[in-house]
Amino acid sequence: MANIKKGDLVQVISGPKPERGGDRGKQGKVLEVLVEQDRVIVEGVNYVTKHNRVGQSQRGSKTGGIETMEAPIHISNVALVDPETKKPTRIGRRVEEQTKDGVKRTVRVRFAKKSGKDL
Repeated sequence: MANIKKGDLVQVISGPKPERGGDRGKQGKVLEVLVEQDRVIVEGVNYVTKHNRVGQSQRGSKTGGIETMEAPIHISNVALVDPETKKPTRIGRRVEEQTKDGVKRTVRVRFAKKSGKDL
């Protein structure tokens, strides 16, 4: 079971600080989780420039050029943000019983642990 899922708000906890051109401390939403590589793509973090070859579409318009896009970042370099304190935190799981239409189900639920200081 993955700790970080698509749509979660995460914060970069390692790498150079923004003064030195890095992304440490930036927060963003997870756009995609690459499970096989243990990486995530975070909105607004780890921008790279990609050069695309010039070509033509079927309508005759030219494609290609230089575009900036988010590159994957390793999952160990990000931490989930607690929705209450807006600070990075660790994640725990607990088993809860839910009733839906009169049927009891056991469900595993993620929750943010209390953190004393920043990670």
